[in-house]
Amino acid sequence: MEPITPDSPEAQSADLVAENISKLKALFPEIVTEGAAGASVNVDVLKQLLGDQTVTDADEKYGLNWHGKRAARQLALTPSLGTLRPCPDESKDWETTQNLFIEGDNLEVLKLLQKSYAGKVKLIYIDPPYNTGKDFVYPDNFKDNIRNYKELTGQVDGEGRATSTNSETSGRYHTDWLNMMYPRLKIARNLLNKEGIICISIDSDEVSRLRDICNEIFGEENFIADMILITGANQSGDGVKIQMNTENCLVYAKSIDSSIVNRIDEVEESFRSLSDAPTPLETRKEMGFTVYYNEQSGDLIPRMDYDQDSIHLNTIENVYTNDEVLISAGYSPIRPGFRNNLLHRWRWNMETFINRKDEIVVNGNDGSYNIGFIQSGYNAPKNILKFGTGTKEVKALFDETKVFDYPKSTKYIGHILKICSQNDGIILDFFAGSGTTGHSVYNQNFESVESDRKYILVQLPEPLDPSKKEQKVASEYCDSIGKPRNIAELTKERLRRSAAKIQADNPDYDGDLGFRVFKLDSSNIKEWNAEAIAAAQSDEEQAALLNEQVDHLLADRTEDDILYELLLKLGLDLCVPIETREIAGKTVHAVGGGVLMVCLCEDISYDDSEPLGQGLLEWHRELDPATEVQCVFRDAGFAEDKAKSNLVAILEQNGLKKVRSI
Repeated sequence: MEPITPDSPEAQSADLVAENISKLKALFPEIVTEGAAGASVNVDVLKQLLGDQTVTDADEKYGLNWHGKRAARQLALTPSLGTLRPCPDESKDWETTQNLFIEGDNLEVLKLLQKSYAGKVKLIYIDPPYNTGKDFVYPDNFKDNIRNYKELTGQVDGEGRATSTNSETSGRYHTDWLNMMYPRLKIARNLLNKEGIICISIDSDEVSRLRDICNEIFGEENFIADMILITGANQSGDGVKIQMNTENCLVYAKSIDSSIVNRIDEVEESFRSLSDAPTPLETRKEMGFTVYYNEQSGDLIPRMDYDQDSIHLNTIENVYTNDEVLISAGYSPIRPGFRNNLLHRWRWNMETFINRKDEIVVNGNDGSYNIGFIQSGYNAPKNILKFGTGTKEVKALFDETKVFDYPKSTKYIGHILKICSQNDGIILDFFAGSGTTGHSVYNQNFESVESDRKYILVQLPEPLDPSKKEQKVASEYCDSIGKPRNIAELTKERLRRSAAKIQADNPDYDGDLGFRVFKLDSSNIKEWNAEAIAAAQSDEEQAALLNEQVDHLLADRTEDDILYELLLKLGLDLCVPIETREIAGKTVHAVGGGVLMVCLCEDISYDDSEPLGQGLLEWHRELDPATEVQCVFRDAGFAEDKAKSNLVAILEQNGLKKVRSI
């Protein structure tokens, strides 16, 4: 039975460095060598293979550079040793929902989601800190980000490194913001599927730098649009030279050739006049002619009667007949008309008119006619948008209390959902804030029977301080509903209340209005504490420390904690169905229809091994999974070695050969 230890690949999030080296080695095996410090890439050889005649990688390159960029890139590549602990009591409809709310530092959470959700997200929408000097800045700690996260959120005593401001007078004003954003976007890209799109709201302070790093991470060729949201903000004061009444939303594709932007601005079937041409006749004289219409026969006869060299009306010989004959035959003249005292032209020239004559319809009566065609279909979405904030909407949910400043409108986020994602798939927001994205997913699923979107929201449980004026109302509201004073609690409450409102207004609606809550924490798997053992002052102390290491799992973690860490490490969805049975007096979990079978009991004896093994086999045959099955047991859960070896032998002899311990 192969154990899963803290050093095992399954005990860590995806190792992006190893994956990148593997891809390079597959393409160019000659550039990767092994050394004492690990794999080494010969950049000069790579340049030669790509046809570059230079021999140095120190040339200046076009792009955005800043102090700390190399460390930020490395931070994105460093695996997380954390886990996500399930919190059913804080969730809504835990057993049935497919939505996730994850409380934690989004950098670590994004790393932990890599194995389970890489290439599965349809749309990422984020509204990150705008770097206005008042936003929370994430001071990532390269050495121990989980410890750093707990200190920032007050879960453990630390050095008080939490930062709530980022003054423009700081020499690292832009640098700190870039170092926060870069690794998160770098990791987020891996989660998008090939059709995926990312939309990032930002204001003018950082939009140029954000576009630079997005061009680097997503590729300039994958830029779709810079959507402008008219906010209607009213700025005033001596320092305001020009009021800023807009925000930006940068839109990038994972792959521009595969991404789909939905054409949702429907144009109803309508009459489009051919006289609706904006430029004067003098600029396109060949498009100036009279059309004669016979109401009885429906005939249309075009007649060139405008001098090509003059703007004045000059009747000339018609190729068909003269106008007197046409009029006497019941034809009425229809001319383009006059605008601003200038004779205007038709939208089509005569050749196009004749070729598309069957499409033309006549609109009017009593001798006054207009000719045109019927237009219908869809227009591409526009990049100038006008949506108000969601302040009133959110206040109504929170008993008319303003717990969030300037939340995005669900109409705005709903518009983004409709144009940048299909009706199904996962929507990710790792700066969840007020929870507008989750609320908008609920709304879209309710409004369209075809919509079955699911969301993953990530929010830092940033502490709220009632002594600070801007946080006082939100802090007091948390107190009033009996919740801890942090932003994540308000986000979850917004999701509960928005779901409850939809259900109350529509009692028969049976869509998914729930969410599963998970919280970031250190791994359930103990790290081998070699330093403490070596520093033991006596044999007794050393023996005690060694005895603590017998069980690889932390004593204060639940069976569900361990089970869901296994899902993350083995790349399974956090909402995958899990069945539970008692077999030989032991609790066994069948995950995903039996692709993973887990027993984490602590007292499996030799006498238990036979009935437990046979019961597992019987359940496996009943489930009949389509893929290879993994069986996982608690390594310290066996009372004796022969119990473990007997159980493994029973399973392997009956085809279940992938048996692991943790």
